[in-house]
Amino acid sequence: MFRLALLSALAWALSTPLVAQDLTVFAAASLRDALTEVAEAYEATSEQSVTLSLAGSGALARQIGQGAPADVFLSANVAWMDMLDEAGALDTGSRTDLLSNGLVLIAPAPSDPISLDLPAIEALLGSNGYLAMGLTAAVPAGIYGKAALTSLGLWDPLARRVAQADNVRAALALVATGEAPLGIVYATDAQAEEGVDVVATFPETSHPPIIYPAASVARSDHPAKADFLGFLASDRAQDIFARHGFLPAKTTP
Repeated sequence: MFRLALLSALAWALSTPLVAQDLTVFAAASLRDALTEVAEAYEATSEQSVTLSLAGSGALARQIGQGAPADVFLSANVAWMDMLDEAGALDTGSRTDLLSNGLVLIAPAPSDPISLDLPAIEALLGSNGYLAMGLTAAVPAGIYGKAALTSLGLWDPLARRVAQADNVRAALALVATGEAPLGIVYATDAQAEEGVDVVATFPETSHPPIIYPAASVARSDHPAKADFLGFLASDRAQDIFARHGFLPAKTTP
């Protein structure tokens, strides 16, 4: 009796199409809008479902290093990808520099442009305001932001006025809601949020190049991970990224 039931279950399983598990993509929070659209385009053409896990690159990299079930990783800087690469956590040869970005100073809309100098910034901060930015030791936008402020001689006088957020989108939200009068985010974040205006753009020479590398995770055995990476570099995906303000990695913002 048990044998017959087992054979029946096996026959049913063999006759039922296998549904591939979701492809899990860990990605920098700044990619949220663009990557959501890219993932939807990929799903439509491949019939492969995609799950996005979006957060600060540092937090995601640490989770992958600790065994989190990611299939593909997109970082907002090369350092966190380097860490995983050196630990052998990435598939050999899968890593590619995908996109680039710019760094801007934002204020709640409507706001007029200002100079990137201490008097102008302090005037907008007022007596009690804070400068919102990502965690300066972990979130790439925060790392780039601190480097830019340091290069311009602004970090030391402004450090005590910095409000550090878990990711760049959290910093963006603080400014968009008026909780912070100023913030440092990527140019693409500012483009995605109608509640803020760009009041200044940091010189490219004030911070390391903002590069978004992508790679597949060695621990993953998902059959679609290489195909998804290929799609990210396709003209269709690159057109979507460009519409959201991203540039190819080899193009200087």
